[in-house]
Amino acid sequence: MDKDSLAVVHPQLRVSGLDGLRVVDASIFPSMIGGNTNAAVVMVAEKAAAMINGRSPLAASPYQGERN
Repeated sequence: MDKDSLAVVHPQLRVSGLDGLRVVDASIFPSMIGGNTNAAVVMVAEKAAAMINGRSPLAASPYQGERN
């Protein structure tokens, strides 16, 4: 992920210029999604918890659902 020099929050969810503060909510989304934000915010929180605890991210897995 590229780092935006004007961004207030870094990709690690740290706030620029403040030590020990992270933002973990929908305000970090570059654009708002068109539906319920609950699932997206939960996933951001899971990612933040993994980063804070030093766990590596889960590997991507291909979609195994039904295709038309």
